[in-house]
Amino acid sequence: MFHIGELVIYSAHGVCQIDEIGEKAYFGAPREYYTLHPLENNKLTISVPVDHEEETILRIIDRDRAEEILHSFASPGIEWIEKGHDRARIYSAVVKTGNRNDIAKIVNTLMRKKDEAERDEKKLGEFERQLLHSVQKTLFTEIAISLQTTYDAIYNEAARLVKLNH
Repeated sequence: MFHIGELVIYSAHGVCQIDEIGEKAYFGAPREYYTLHPLENNKLTISVPVDHEEETILRIIDRDRAEEILHSFASPGIEWIEKGHDRARIYSAVVKTGNRNDIAKIVNTLMRKKDEAERDEKKLGEFERQLLHSVQKTLFTEIAISLQTTYDAIYNEAARLVKLNH
């Protein structure tokens, strides 16, 4: 069970803080819920049933794991799938698993592809740009929290590692 004040990862909302744990009645039956808000949006509140926490809420990774994931940007990412539709389906499925190592590989690959596109004076596709932005934001924020630093510091280090090894 999570605690009030704890930072967690909640689906597409990214890093969230648990504000309350209490009973609420939706559709007549009372259940225990977490009330949380994304760090990026203090005005949005989200209620998540406590009994569904394993399916939807992830703990913030620890310092050792954060360092390991950050250093993984020195290695190649995930295989690039040429067919855009297949790439979107497979990459999205990987992100939904919540496996930070696999998510980091996708971010790594997309960062490399973005660099290649920019060198060729092109742009990354719309799906890839949106996926990179959202997943990178959540992953790098989580790593920054674990390493007690800033998002920008993590972004800069990952970009440096990608460029060094590309």
